[in-house]
Order: sequence, then C-alpha cells, then structure tokens
Amino acid sequence: MRVRTDEKRQEIMSAAAAVFGETGYERSSMAAIAQRANASKQTLYSYFESKEDMFSAVMLEAMETQAIALFALLDVEVADMRTTLEVFGAAYIDFVTSADAVSLTRVAVTIGGQGGLGPRLYAHGPKRGWEALAANLERWGREGKLHIEDSRIAALHLKGLLEAGLVEPQLFGAEDDIPRSAAANHAVRVFLEGYAVRKASPAA
Repeated sequence: MRVRTDEKRQEIMSAAAAVFGETGYERSSMAAIAQRANASKQTLYSYFESKEDMFSAVMLEAMETQAIALFALLDVEVADMRTTLEVFGAAYIDFVTSADAVSLTRVAVTIGGQGGLGPRLYAHGPKRGWEALAANLERWGREGKLHIEDSRIAALHLKGLLEAGLVEPQLFGAEDDIPRSAAANHAVRVFLEGYAVRKASPAA
C-alpha cells in the first residue's frame, strides 16, 4: 500500500497546472496528467476525486499564492503612495498578462459556472486581492492622502484602469491596445487625479 504524501500531491498539482495551461481543461486528460507527473491514474485518483476536483485545487492554490505575493507589495511603501501604487501596478499587469495567467483564466471562465467552482475561484483570488487593496486605499483615505468614499469601488476602479487595453486583447490572443511599458504609471496617474483630496473652496 502506497502512502500519500504532500510532496507527491504537489508534484501532481504542478503537472496538472502545466497540462491545463497547455491544452485547456476540456482537452486535458487524467492520463496526460499522470504521464506528466510520472504517476499512475490510480495514484491521481487517490489524491483527487475527479479532474474538476484537481483543477479546482490547482486554481485555488495558484490564485491564493499569487494574490498574497502580489498584494503584499502594497504593505511596503517604497517611497510614497504614488510609487507604491506604480510598483504594484506594474507587477499586477505583468501577472495578469503572463502566459500562465491568461491560459488559466481562459480555462476558469470556460468552466466557472460548473458546480460552484467559479464563485470559489473568484473568492480566493481576485476578490481577496482587491479587498486587500481596498483596505490600503481606506487607510490612505483616513490619512488624508486620498478622497475615498467607498474603498471597494475605488479598488475596482484602479483594477479597471490597470487592465484597460491589456487584459482583454491577451485573452483573445491579440496585440495590446496600449504600450505596456507606461500602462501602470498612466493608470495610477489617472486614478490619483480622480481620487485626489479636494481643497476647500475659499469663502465668498
């Protein structure tokens, strides 16, 4: 009797992530994943009940790990608020437009409505990340650096600005609509202008 180990489970998940990214969820087979993991299909099923169960585990781990690393950048103000947001923005754009992220996003969207997987993926990935950003924006609002009425909406506004002209073309396999090199700085500039602290009007 073989003993299941965390190390073997991780090997299987790494192999599954590679296969899912290369061929998509629908065309991926447990046999292909087993071959990539140098394991038998029986071994795979001893760790995961189904292909969907395996995909869910792969996506949840990837999203949680990446979100923690990415949004941790907001906890270290390298110079000032603008620079912090620019560093975060550039890292976020690099992540969401990477080949791995684009491939997994396509797969997640394709099967997201099946078995409640979509809401779980969103809750452990994008939602958790933007809640972290919202907390930082709320703090900067309390410190008088930004005029924030709803930090959650403000976080989603920044998300939209960072992704504009970059994420959608990648998902369709097209060229970027705007130069990626300056995208983060431009998005942060527009965001900060929109949420700048308003000076009181002089008394008449």
